[in-house]
Amino acid sequence: MAGPDAGTAIQIHSYKHNGQLHRVWEHTLVLKSTDMEIIGANDKTTVREGDGRSWITREPAICYFHAEYWFNIIGMLRNDGIYYYCNISSPFVYDEEALKYIDYDLDVKVYPDMTYELLDEDEYVEHKNQMSYPVVLDRILRQNVDYLLRWIRQRQGPFAPDFIDQWYERYLTYR
Repeated sequence: MAGPDAGTAIQIHSYKHNGQLHRVWEHTLVLKSTDMEIIGANDKTTVREGDGRSWITREPAICYFHAEYWFNIIGMLRNDGIYYYCNISSPFVYDEEALKYIDYDLDVKVYPDMTYELLDEDEYVEHKNQMSYPVVLDRILRQNVDYLLRWIRQRQGPFAPDFIDQWYERYLTYR
């Protein structure tokens, strides 16, 4: 899969399991792109919800997507530290239109002190039943929650010290 070149602006499209468009981030700048991962950044970008509403992000964010793991990670740079919002999702795909993934509702919020909480379990169960997620998919998603929590505890990937700050510095060179 050929990805976008570094320095390219892309959209990010999030879908639900049934194929319904969930959310679109209008502008994310690609900082790194390989077959396995894409790292991007955005700041005050417009986000369109599937129902047509829109809003603008409040702070700079570094976005991490992997082609094998069933999660993506957003590191948000705020005055009091880096907050992470992690979506349990399908691995990303990229086509000429956008970077795309399926959002499976489960989320992990990580605070600057690296404490975390698992969010939206009730929404996950509701959608799992409504959209008839296969048992194997449920197992994959739960396993990837475990992988993600291990990354957080071990400070791996985007949770490593200085990861977000270094990519944010790279982002600033493009602005």
